[in-house]
Amino acid sequence: MGKPVARLMEVATEQDAKGGKMRNIVFAAAVAAMGSVASAPSVMAQVANDDQTLAIAAILDNNSFDRAQLMIANQMQFWQPVLDTLLVMQPDGKVVPNLATAWSYNDDHSVLTLTLREGVSFTDGTPFDGNAVKANLDYLKKGAGQNGFMAALISEVEVVSPTEVRLHLSEPDPSLIDNLTVVGGAIASPATLGSKDFANNPIGSGPYIYDVSASVPGRQYVYNRNSNYWNKGAFPFERVTITPINDQVARLNALKSGQVDAGLGEARTVADAEANGLVVQRNDVNWLGFIIADREGKITPALADVRVRKALNMAFDKASILKFVELGFGRLSDQIFPTGSSAYVPELDKVYSFDPKAARALLEEAGYGKGFTLVLPELASFASFNPIVEKQLKDIGITVQWEKIAPNATIPELRSGRFPAYVFQFGYQGTWAEYQKFGYPHSAWNTSKVADPQFLKMLDATQHAIGDEQIKGYRDLNRYMVENAFFAPWYRRDTIYLTNKQTAVKLHPTNAVPHIRDFSKAE
Repeated sequence: MGKPVARLMEVATEQDAKGGKMRNIVFAAAVAAMGSVASAPSVMAQVANDDQTLAIAAILDNNSFDRAQLMIANQMQFWQPVLDTLLVMQPDGKVVPNLATAWSYNDDHSVLTLTLREGVSFTDGTPFDGNAVKANLDYLKKGAGQNGFMAALISEVEVVSPTEVRLHLSEPDPSLIDNLTVVGGAIASPATLGSKDFANNPIGSGPYIYDVSASVPGRQYVYNRNSNYWNKGAFPFERVTITPINDQVARLNALKSGQVDAGLGEARTVADAEANGLVVQRNDVNWLGFIIADREGKITPALADVRVRKALNMAFDKASILKFVELGFGRLSDQIFPTGSSAYVPELDKVYSFDPKAARALLEEAGYGKGFTLVLPELASFASFNPIVEKQLKDIGITVQWEKIAPNATIPELRSGRFPAYVFQFGYQGTWAEYQKFGYPHSAWNTSKVADPQFLKMLDATQHAIGDEQIKGYRDLNRYMVENAFFAPWYRRDTIYLTNKQTAVKLHPTNAVPHIRDFSKAE
């Protein structure tokens, strides 16, 4: 057992001896499920790291370079070196020009006009212009990719001239500007759209060119500088390599040995990383908690009562979970929005306190004094929380019945709507994107297809609002979600990112890993 894990066990035992609220046996099971930080074999790169290379370790392999299949989160780094975006979001959350030098809405936000940068070409010689923008957005919208929704409300791309396009919207899209900084705004050479070759060989106008001959898909992806890029000064490295390493210990070993310069870490490896001279950064991107999906009580009738949902919020000792399981790397909160979101309301961080007695009283008041049974999915990636969830729900009278789920079926099973609740982690893609993710009956993560009439009315008003009125709508929607206990959030889980001392990076507010443009050489 590694030293950080061993100390966690000791602390849990000490708490129990002092009458702490959580029993060490629960945390023993949780920690055991986390594993240890024993040594693992290093990962050998195809192209060796050097002073002119930015070598990144990724936790996932690339899915595809096909324009319609591009991903955000951990897989965004694979396409960013090659495919430039219309706009750029800086680490402070501000959106700035890129391939589009200016943008503006008409009065009712039904048309977005983009002015395009002149003199840019794709690396196959095709000029970047209005026709290229139209081809990319049309292809994204018609494709079956996960992020096709980013173009879903664009009813027409009008090419006014080579340097101007107008995006006509079927209805206002408050996320559109943000989306144009990621997959929604990624621009590939029109000649490659729909080509099978493009899935393995992207052609863009970005700062780097994908090196097909040096790359080995699944093992290492290599990108060499595009000498004709219009903004070379923003990218100080001559080469970028990305090596998928899904094992945390192997990633840490690759960082310590200098095989890679940067990669994701975990709370339990921070001490080892710091002891070996690595730079540790924390990023508030993800939130973790108990998702109450069946708010209409179609599967578990008790969950239709807001008092029951509030009781669930009071059942979990999330402060202890954060301390013992995450080693304190996170921030307690009862809302799903980070501090940088327009929807964030400070007082919503502390609405529900850990109070099993009050939770039992709410269940009694709702007519469930004798408790009820809750069927939950047993997810391999969240197994460390299962004994905690089972015990703390039992303490308020709720019996958990686990149903095992195959690891490769996690997302389909959760989205099937079979489960009334589950423990899960979600990232943050932007304020309106979160409401799109959870709020509508057709939303991807409204897994029970709940249709709350009042919430839907508020969503509609906020979608069509502008400026301060829209921000007020975002915050009112957030209050409604917390007060009606859509979820039982535990905390915002720190994403740990590690670099060597020669590599500087600025973390991004909406992504688990940094954007390629946010890496630089340390001074």
